[in-house]
Amino acid sequence: MIGELLPDRVVAVEAYGTDGPGHAPLYPEEQAVMVRAVAKRRREFAGVRDCARRAMEKLGVPPQPVLPGAGGAPRWPSGLVGSMTHCDGYCAAALGRSADVASVGIDAEPDEPLPEEVLPAVTLPDERRRLDELAERRPDVHWQRLLFSAKESVYKAWYPLTGQWLDFTEADVEIGTDPGAPHSGGFRARLLVPGPVLDGRHLTHFDGRWAARAGLLVTAVTVHHT
Repeated sequence: MIGELLPDRVVAVEAYGTDGPGHAPLYPEEQAVMVRAVAKRRREFAGVRDCARRAMEKLGVPPQPVLPGAGGAPRWPSGLVGSMTHCDGYCAAALGRSADVASVGIDAEPDEPLPEEVLPAVTLPDERRRLDELAERRPDVHWQRLLFSAKESVYKAWYPLTGQWLDFTEADVEIGTDPGAPHSGGFRARLLVPGPVLDGRHLTHFDGRWAARAGLLVTAVTVHHT
């Protein structure tokens, strides 16, 4: 699913289910990070890194450790940009060469309602109005959860370019649907704070894609060079 949302120059690897990838071996450096983690967290950590290493191989890069860096963002091998995500029963990684794309952010969520107490903290009034309109037209998608996922992807693409936190309320996300493809579409995140400068241009928004299928909501943002 993730691969459908990304350009050809970005490689995506995903895995479904709770077995298999979660038992992939960790490098010693990664094991040290997980020494105090509970079993579920270790499985998620291992599974998504197995996806990342398989993506490295597709790019012709030798598999290697992926350790958390500042802000928890993964530290990729030199010359690569990427993102990882996991939720119950699913994990994925997306990687590209930094010469081809500037940044990538992906996220996956269960296609389930967003807890009511979370919505006010992660949305703006205009976003909630648009979500109500989408839900009225298309009640088969959990739009609030999809918006949350889109903002997660935006943040994952933003952080490597800035090294700074982006609050949920610092980007106004508008979701669109594809004619003839009711379970996919695009979205635009309008930045409400100064954006990063990339290749001499000041970014004012991030564009992304989304899909809803197999009980999952997935989103992806690719930031291109000029």
